[in-house]
Amino acid sequence: MNREEITLLGFEIVAYAGDARSRLLEALSAAQAGDYDKAESLVEAAGECITNAHKAQTSLLQKEALGEDLAFSVTLMHGQDHLMTTLLLKDMMKHMIELYRRSNR
Repeated sequence: MNREEITLLGFEIVAYAGDARSRLLEALSAAQAGDYDKAESLVEAAGECITNAHKAQTSLLQKEALGEDLAFSVTLMHGQDHLMTTLLLKDMMKHMIELYRRSNR
């Protein structure tokens, strides 16, 4: 893959991770309002976005594992950062939604 292709892959990861992050924050707002079904649905939708980001990331890892020399891209690094923080946010949202649910029983 050339630098441009890797940069585009980085943008793809950023976009999917950003969509997931937005849905997760929306899920927190839904949980705060007591709409737990909506919150869980949004967490699930975020998971689908994360899966798409992970597929893009995996394609890159496979190419490198096969010995392809990959160009460095700050955009890809930025995408990786977004994906990792979004994965952490998803884990935290599950716990926070459950805390809201328990506190409102």
